[in-house]
Amino acid sequence: MSFRLSQRDKDIIEFINQFRAVDRDSLANLFFKQLKSPVNACNSVMVRLYRLGLIERTQQYSPTVYLPVDAKIKKNSQKILHFLSILDVYKQMCTYSVPKHVIVEDKPTGRKGGIEPDLFCIFKGSPFWIEIQRNQYSEQKMQAKITLYEEFFFSDEWKSLQWQPEERAPIFPSIILITPVRYEVTSDHIRIIQVASIHELMEKYKSAGKQQRDGKPKTSASFGGIKINLT
Repeated sequence: MSFRLSQRDKDIIEFINQFRAVDRDSLANLFFKQLKSPVNACNSVMVRLYRLGLIERTQQYSPTVYLPVDAKIKKNSQKILHFLSILDVYKQMCTYSVPKHVIVEDKPTGRKGGIEPDLFCIFKGSPFWIEIQRNQYSEQKMQAKITLYEEFFFSDEWKSLQWQPEERAPIFPSIILITPVRYEVTSDHIRIIQVASIHELMEKYKSAGKQQRDGKPKTSASFGGIKINLT
């Protein structure tokens, strides 16, 4: 059977392949919000792509969640909730600025046992590795995770990652822990930011910017030493 895909069809399929699990409402907001009836338009397109065999879906969730056609996760797997939490962080970022160089479940060391952040992206000009903690872990386990990041820092392998800027010195990303629990983790070498959400992160940056506007020295708005463009 021959069929022609629109650019939007291709973008949707690519997005699902990238994020592994994407709910209908997120697709409606990201790809159809300019239309009069985003949900209805989204439903029509997604049913067509599903019938063409270009995407998979699971109706274990409401609204429907769409998966890559070669998804290796079961349709009732808890892993789906993990990918949806990554998507939620991405959507929060998009309300401020669309992130660049997005990598879901990044594996920058290229080997098992290294750091495996849930998300890498360049957000408002700064690189971040993001760890999303849906469950509570022990302080020891979280510190062990930070130790892995420090080991990678000292390896210097990060300096040649493909997203590094060519025109200036390499940058080691800051680590954002998205967690409702604050952990007593520390590092003398890498920057760790603990927030419950991206919205909380941005509120802290706004507060830093306001303090500067109220008479403190005029430098770029920052929080914890990370500079970020708030415009």
